[in-house]
Amino acid sequence: MADTAISAGATGSSGASNGGATEQAQDKAKEVAGQAQEKARDAGEQVRGRVSDQVDQRSTQAGEQIRGTAGDVRSFAEQLREQGKDKPARYAEQAADRAERLGGYLQDADGDRILGDVERFGRENPWTVVAGGLALGFVASRMLKASSGERYRASTSGQIGTRSQSQFDPHR
Repeated sequence: MADTAISAGATGSSGASNGGATEQAQDKAKEVAGQAQEKARDAGEQVRGRVSDQVDQRSTQAGEQIRGTAGDVRSFAEQLREQGKDKPARYAEQAADRAERLGGYLQDADGDRILGDVERFGRENPWTVVAGGLALGFVASRMLKASSGERYRASTSGQIGTRSQSQFDPHR
């Protein structure tokens, strides 16, 4: 019985120290997990900031180009009016007005606003986004297919990947 008490005492003290070690390990794991979440959150914010900056720059450029095109369409509408073609001139003028509004939006809105508007549109019109993605995929596949024939013809005639030996001659 004394042996049992001694062994129970030894087990009890090691059990207590194991419990403390387990708590320390759990605390350390929670701390590491919290740090990982914080780093992931920071990285996500950095990526979103970069994307927002890129969208802002590109949208401003696109807005300027669209506004320039709208001006060209207005000139075209005036020429149509001079020729007595009022109905096509009216359609061209409407297209120019819409392009002007779109160009103004793209120039004036910052990247965060544009990304928010795109996200909101995607949530409100998921099927439109799916259809748009399918259409873009179809167009991309047709473009790749069309260009693959040209690449094949060029490669069989020796135009692709051939350089004159003098370009690689180190003694030249």
